[in-house]
Amino acid sequence: MKKVLVLCSANSIRSQMAEAYLKFYAKGYGLFFSAGMQKQAINPYALQVMKEDNIDLNEHISKTVEAFSNIHFDYLITVSDHTQTTPPSNFTFSNHVHFTIQDPAQMDGNEDVKTSAFLDTREEVKKCILQFIGRHLMPHTEPLDT
Repeated sequence: MKKVLVLCSANSIRSQMAEAYLKFYAKGYGLFFSAGMQKQAINPYALQVMKEDNIDLNEHISKTVEAFSNIHFDYLITVSDHTQTTPPSNFTFSNHVHFTIQDPAQMDGNEDVKTSAFLDTREEVKKCILQFIGRHLMPHTEPLDT
């Protein structure tokens, strides 16, 4: 079974969403974790927009990458440009997949603007994770002759 770590800056939005979608869409195809270079509480907007997609993040806990010291992962997925260029050295991985996903917490504006930014991020994370699952986790078979 493949081990996958999703790494982000703070493990409060993008990596948490990615871990949740991996567990939802690829259950049984791997062990999925998320971490950040630092940890922050899970963003309330992330909780809200994921709940709207029937994914509950209330049981998720923010973790730093140190929680995974000396573990080998089959895949490291980075979802912020900072973590792509400076992944920590206290664990190893066989394959690195990067998705540039903007941090919606950086968006200024009223509640509607922020919610919209988080919805956009949720959809981008979902699209990237489904792409990853299709390319790297699901078994590939030859098409049937018709």
